[in-house]
Amino acid sequence: MNSAELQRVLNWLIDGAWSAQEPAEMIADFCERLVAAGLPLWRFGIFIRTLHPEIFGRNFIWRQGEDVEIGSVDFDVLDTPEFAQSPLRIVFEQSVEVRGRVDDPNSKRFPIVDDMRAEGATDYIAVPLPFLDGSTHATSWMTRQPGGFSDDDIAAIRAIIAPLARVSEIISLRRTAEMLLDTYVGNRAGARILGGQIRRGHNDTMQAAIWLSDLRGFTALSDRLPAEAVVTILNHYFDCQVTAIRGHGGEVLKFMGDGLLAVFPIDEYVGDAAHVCAGVLEAARESRASVEALAIPVGDAVERFRFGVALHVGNILYGNIGGGNRLDFTCIGPAVNLAARLEKITGRLGRTVVASEGFANVCRHDWHELGEFPIAGFSKAQRVYGLADETYAQVG
Repeated sequence: MNSAELQRVLNWLIDGAWSAQEPAEMIADFCERLVAAGLPLWRFGIFIRTLHPEIFGRNFIWRQGEDVEIGSVDFDVLDTPEFAQSPLRIVFEQSVEVRGRVDDPNSKRFPIVDDMRAEGATDYIAVPLPFLDGSTHATSWMTRQPGGFSDDDIAAIRAIIAPLARVSEIISLRRTAEMLLDTYVGNRAGARILGGQIRRGHNDTMQAAIWLSDLRGFTALSDRLPAEAVVTILNHYFDCQVTAIRGHGGEVLKFMGDGLLAVFPIDEYVGDAAHVCAGVLEAARESRASVEALAIPVGDAVERFRFGVALHVGNILYGNIGGGNRLDFTCIGPAVNLAARLEKITGRLGRTVVASEGFANVCRHDWHELGEFPIAGFSKAQRVYGLADETYAQVG
C-alpha cells in the first residue's frame, strides 16, 4: 500500500472527513480512498453500538461497486446463535482483533468463513473501534486478494483505526443526542433544541391540533395493583396511542402519569388544517380500537381499559419553560387549557372521543352535538361534540 496515499487518507479523517455530508457518504468515500491508495479492500463494515432503549446498534456495510447498506439490530440479536459464533462478539466482549482466513483450519469455528469462501473472499479481520468514553465498537475488513491481507495491509488498517474512531465517535455522539432528544422530548422539539433553542424565553407561536388523553380509573388501578404491573399497563396503554399519533404526523410532547399531551402542527401558509385534523381524528379512532382490544393478565384476572381523549385546534406557545437551569420544552396557552378541561368531560359523558367546536368546524365529520358546558377558567360555555358511533350512556 502506498504510504503517501495512506497518509492522505489519515489526514482526511483527521480533518473530519469534511467532503462527506452523511455517514453513508463518508464511509463510501473512505473506502474508495483506501482502495485508490492500494488497500485490496472488497468489503468493509462498521458497527456502532447505540444508546437507545430498543436498538443495540447500527451497521454500515460497503462492498466494492455497490451502495452502502445501512441497518440496525435490536437487543434480541445478543441471544442468537449467529451472534454467539460471530467474530464481532469477541471484539465487543474482549476488545481484541479477530482474524478469519479461508485457508486457516482454526477459522472454521466462524460460520462467516464459509460465507466468505462462497463469495470468493480470502481473508477477514475484525478490529475494535475504541471510543474515548471507554465503549468498544467494531470494524470488519474483507479482501478477495489471493493469500489474503499482507502484513503491510494489516499495519495500514491498524494505523487507520484511531482517526476513524474519532470521526465515528463525533458522528455517533450527534446521533445519540438526536435519538435521546427524540425519545424524551419528541422529534420536532429535539431538532429545535439541537438547533440552539436552549434558553428560557426561546418560544414560538404555532397553530396546531391538540390531543390530550387520560386513562379511566387510573387512581383506583394504581391503588389495587402492584407498581410493576401498573408500569407494564401504562407502557402498553401508551403504545396504543403513540403509534397512531406518530403515524398521522403528531408529536408526543409529554406523559403526565396516565395522561398524554400531543400536538399536530398546522402549516397556516399551506392551509392544511382540515387535512391535519382528519389525521388526528383517524389517530383517535385507531387508538380507541387498540385500547379496547388491550387485555393484560394480572394475577388471576385480565385487565381491560377505557380512556378519554379531547381534540381541539388553536394557537399554542411552544418552547422552553422552567426555572433556573431546569427547562421543559412544551406547549402552553388557552388552547391547551381548554383541551385539558374537555378531556375531563369525556368521563362525565361516558365518551372516548370529544372535540371542541373549533375542531369539529375544521374537521367535517358525522359529529353528535353533546351540548354546551361551563368550563373552569373560561368566561363562555363551550359547545362539545362527540362521535356519532359512540353510544355510551351519560355518567353522573
